[in-house]
Amino acid sequence: MKEILVCPSTLQSGHHTYCTTALHHLFQRKKVSHILPFSRTNGSGENKNSAFNDRSKISISGVQEKYSLRLEKNILAMTHEHGEYILKPIPADLNNVAFVPANEHLTMQIAAQVFGIETAKNAMIFYPDGEPAYITKRFDVMPNGKRCLKEDFASLMQKSSEMGNKNFKYDGSYLQMAETIDRLLPATMIVKERLYRLIVFNYLFGNGDAHLKNYSVVDYNQDGLYQLAPAYDLVCTRLHIDDGDFALEDRLYDGDYNHPSFAHFGYHAYDDFYDFGIKIGLLPKRISKILDNFLVHDSTVEDLVRRSFLSEELKEQYMLVYGDKRKRLQQSLRHLI
Repeated sequence: MKEILVCPSTLQSGHHTYCTTALHHLFQRKKVSHILPFSRTNGSGENKNSAFNDRSKISISGVQEKYSLRLEKNILAMTHEHGEYILKPIPADLNNVAFVPANEHLTMQIAAQVFGIETAKNAMIFYPDGEPAYITKRFDVMPNGKRCLKEDFASLMQKSSEMGNKNFKYDGSYLQMAETIDRLLPATMIVKERLYRLIVFNYLFGNGDAHLKNYSVVDYNQDGLYQLAPAYDLVCTRLHIDDGDFALEDRLYDGDYNHPSFAHFGYHAYDDFYDFGIKIGLLPKRISKILDNFLVHDSTVEDLVRRSFLSEELKEQYMLVYGDKRKRLQQSLRHLI
């Protein structure tokens, strides 16, 4: 197994296992090893390639095996009930497949550490033979072990496969998600602003798989006051599949290709996202502040990428994707920046 030189959760240098901060956030301060106490097995006997049968769109999260874990004293154990963590090993049939866990971990850490986006707590973890996996703490499990209510946006928008639409989770636009928030949630301005930041982040970091099931709302207090759930399944999909800039078929909104900025540049730039923010009801000053914040911090992003568990080649590719999208966001036809 390759020597660990950074915390497998925070990526803080000078650690050979989880740092104190990681143990606090992930494992209730219990000293949990970064090496799993069991080996990887594929006990189902199923052909992993079957995940791609009858699929016209490829979803990275949809083809990954996921296992439920719980913490017994300071040992992680597999379980079929009362799970507290989700373990995601290396999936199958993707480009650079061995680095999918490292990609998701890095992207989640950038979202939280650099841009202040609330994310599900997460880390890299390793099988005894050194094979990496990704582990995330369930945000819908309360400290007392009870589950709180959680709904993804496919459910909120009443999208399902029942009508024969196998790609239902890609059906719609991010504008429709914001309109759903207006109809169903309290404190809509706060929720829509958080949604907006996450949409821009996913664009900036090449996550073309941010579909309706990858956004959720959660009711922590069981009082009907739902809020946007912590971000999860954040991945730079461009490292693994050839996908588009947006997961949803109608992108930001139906007809956004007709925006003067897109017509001029041929891609979504600053003005496209600014006017999208106006369209969903955000305040102009808040929109500018959010977008401008995404145009800085490039050195901090690069520092985390360099300390990540990606290969050197993929670190370069990751920075190229991010750099290209950042340049796009710096373009403003109306000179709004």
